[in-house]
Amino acid sequence: MSSLPPAGADPSWGGPAPELDPHAWHFVSSLPPAGADPSWGGPAPDLMALKSTIFKASLQIADIDHAYYADHALTLARHPSETDERMMVRLCALALQAHKLQTVCGGDATLAFGAGLSDPDEPDVWLRDYTGLTRLWIEVGQPEDKPLLKACGKADEVVLYCFSQAAEVWWRGMEAKLARARNLSVFRVPTAAAQALIALAQRSMQLQATIQEGVLMLGDGTHHVDIEPLRWQ
Repeated sequence: MSSLPPAGADPSWGGPAPELDPHAWHFVSSLPPAGADPSWGGPAPDLMALKSTIFKASLQIADIDHAYYADHALTLARHPSETDERMMVRLCALALQAHKLQTVCGGDATLAFGAGLSDPDEPDVWLRDYTGLTRLWIEVGQPEDKPLLKACGKADEVVLYCFSQAAEVWWRGMEAKLARARNLSVFRVPTAAAQALIALAQRSMQLQATIQEGVLMLGDGTHHVDIEPLRWQ
């Protein structure tokens, strides 16, 4: 038998050669989904190199509950591993909490989308005042308890919106672990309402949001979705 490696082999180790190896006016700029790396909750490495899809939204907010009325010019970067449903829940979370620009910060702050799935250490939405202090940290989905508790140490207030069909199962396992976080609020967005938001997802959106008695009414003139989050904590 010949001791020479076969044609195309890498003579240093006898395997295939590398080339043959098959491997007021405000401008606002979870269990992980399929394709996420469960070890840290962010996107899998092969998805990180892919570019996000950019969505634009003009959002008119009339928050009757808090006497907050403003137009927001929004830019949403949807990561390749993020669904339209999750992206629109992010937008709803911003709309529901936008009044804190005025009620908490007196209008002297910035409300924006964070890196989200692109960076597990960043929130989905944040509110920061002029000193750089994070006054509000918003997450959507079903994250692990440790990142949430860590966020509670970084921000004055943390708000989580769950929306998947398995949210109740997740909450039963998390409720006791998160009970000690006094600055954490947890809301459950009904799954059917979250899924109905998909019809509103367009690359360019003109949306109207009215909030009254805790209910968010979101529409674009053609489709309309009512969302009444249930508070769990």
